[in-house]
Amino acid sequence: MALAAAGVSEAEEAVYRHLVTTDRATADDVAKRTGIDPAEVRRVLGALAAKGMVSHTDVLPRQFRATPPDVALMPRLKQNADALDLARSEAAGLLQLYRDTMRRRDASELIEVITGAEALRLHLRQIQAGVQEEMLWFCKAQYVAMPSGSNDAEFEALGRGVRYRVLYEKAFFDDAGAVDNVVAGVRAGETARAVPHLPLRLAVADRAIAVCPLVPGGPHGSPDEPTAALVRDSNLLAALIALFERYWEDAVPLDVDGSGSVAGTDGVGGSDGLTPVDRRLLALLVTGVTDKAVATQLGLSRRTVQRRIQRLMELAGAATRMQLAWQAARRGWL
Repeated sequence: MALAAAGVSEAEEAVYRHLVTTDRATADDVAKRTGIDPAEVRRVLGALAAKGMVSHTDVLPRQFRATPPDVALMPRLKQNADALDLARSEAAGLLQLYRDTMRRRDASELIEVITGAEALRLHLRQIQAGVQEEMLWFCKAQYVAMPSGSNDAEFEALGRGVRYRVLYEKAFFDDAGAVDNVVAGVRAGETARAVPHLPLRLAVADRAIAVCPLVPGGPHGSPDEPTAALVRDSNLLAALIALFERYWEDAVPLDVDGSGSVAGTDGVGGSDGLTPVDRRLLALLVTGVTDKAVATQLGLSRRTVQRRIQRLMELAGAATRMQLAWQAARRGWL
């Protein structure tokens, strides 16, 4: 039934195909050529006429002629395709409603436990294969399931325009080949930063799903098979994303030069402990720019700006912002 998608039955298709190959024919002619019962042929011809797939003369005995296929079938196929697209959209909406309902009733819909290094590697590859916009990563030293340099899925995703923001802790760069692998990632489009220490391992895809170990792993962690959690849309996922963003704000951008050397791997932004964001903030602050304007220019929240200013005041031993500006100038922070 090749024409079933157009809403044509098997008998209707047989009769229509015959009429396409002849100029015109009566119902008896069609019955003789197709071997279909004459009464059934008349019923089918009536159905085809109602669908606009055949026309007939007014003179008896009526002679039937096929409507050209592009006129008879293409509009029906398009209508059915549009209906199918609408059905798909409705089904996707219903599926999302179902998942939301199940998540409220069943914690297993929110958190899935992954056991074993191979299973963890598989899930990490799968979420990267399906990511559309952005991946967030916490990379700690001493791999658990995916050795540094083995994540080919990242390069495939970068190649199709996915944004990668990756945070490395200082000890990560002590692993063999780690620096070369980071250089390759940055040159492929990865945005990388470093911090002195990360609290856990983490991967987040499109802010919709995250993978993080449930127990410490690696040579200095649990000797057992790694156990991780696959976390879907929930308050827990929102907390993991907020944790990433908090560390990202204070991290030092990694700078890769033409020779492949990487600066900033210690994650402290220089001997004075200031990050590039801190220096930009101070430069704006001493010129009298408001906290709101500083937040806008730096892409931070107003609360984050105020928190960073307070940290700078503590670092400089300043009791007021005016004293902070004076200390910043004296210490060469500007």
